[in-house]
Amino acid sequence: MQRIQATELSLRVAQLFIAAGADTARAKLVSDNLVLANLSGHDSHGVGMAPRYVDAIAEGYLKPHADIRVVTDAGALLGLDGQGGFGQVVGEQAMQMAFERVATHGSCIMSLASAHHLGRIGHFAEMAVARGLVALHFVSVWARPIVAPFGGGDGRFGTNPCCIGIPVGYGETQREPFVLDFATSRVAQGKMRVAHNEGRLAESGTLIDENGKPTNNPGVVVVPQSDGRMGALLPFGEHKGYGLAVACELLGGALSGGGTWHDTHDGRRAVLNSMLTILIDPKRLGTQMSFASETLAFVDWLRQSPANSEDGVLLAGEPERKAREERQRLGILIDAATWDELTQSARKLGHVF
Repeated sequence: MQRIQATELSLRVAQLFIAAGADTARAKLVSDNLVLANLSGHDSHGVGMAPRYVDAIAEGYLKPHADIRVVTDAGALLGLDGQGGFGQVVGEQAMQMAFERVATHGSCIMSLASAHHLGRIGHFAEMAVARGLVALHFVSVWARPIVAPFGGGDGRFGTNPCCIGIPVGYGETQREPFVLDFATSRVAQGKMRVAHNEGRLAESGTLIDENGKPTNNPGVVVVPQSDGRMGALLPFGEHKGYGLAVACELLGGALSGGGTWHDTHDGRRAVLNSMLTILIDPKRLGTQMSFASETLAFVDWLRQSPANSEDGVLLAGEPERKAREERQRLGILIDAATWDELTQSARKLGHVF
């Protein structure tokens, strides 16, 4: 394991992206975003994704200089195309445009099609709640199908994240926001990559192997198994998580124009995301003060529940904030396999990581 400070890690990853053809500003934005995921405790969406981005640039599916293209502009309704650009870049461009529309109209429905991997979706919700806005995000994943439908025996779609951000309180009473960000699979595929790299087993009920049988081996969704086939993740909550995954595919993918998955995988490393985002300004809705008081009252009500675990009652977003404080202070641990992948990726570019 390598322990490295966030600033140094971000600098190294940015230099890797520059060597792959990105400009300095975009390379820094993307590397900072990946490192923030590591800091937040989500190593699945952290710098371990960088070698895959480099490969996707070489494939031609990730276009490092692309910006968003406006397809539909109808005031509070925006249809945007990410054109295969860095998801962290075109995602922030899309959110900034949506924020401008919220300032004018009080709300915005924004679709973003065909961005390369958007990274941790919670980042976009955090951008919104910092402005006092409610945010809902439904995301489809266009890559190797890695999640089995409920009752199915092989991968048919991606991990299809859903994210909801809600500010708590207002003004002097404002508290840390509620930021719910999760894959609709039982666990994120990247967490299985990390577990495989670290030699850990997956929890029972998380995976099926290439024959559709339950397994605890995370490698079934990381490296090809018998006959080159792969296993699959299972949706969380059985039919409920499966239903939400389908909704993310149809809203994030089909409605945005980015499309849905219904094909065999050709081995490409690129990951394309499409996203439907809904932003609401409580102030313009006329419920700002009651909304603030009710969010506070409900959070306090939850906190009053007797602790039945070591951490007691937590709200979505708290584990990430705690991890950031700790990892900023102690540094970020990178497993040996991930470090080797970063080193090998740099070597392919004639660069030293």
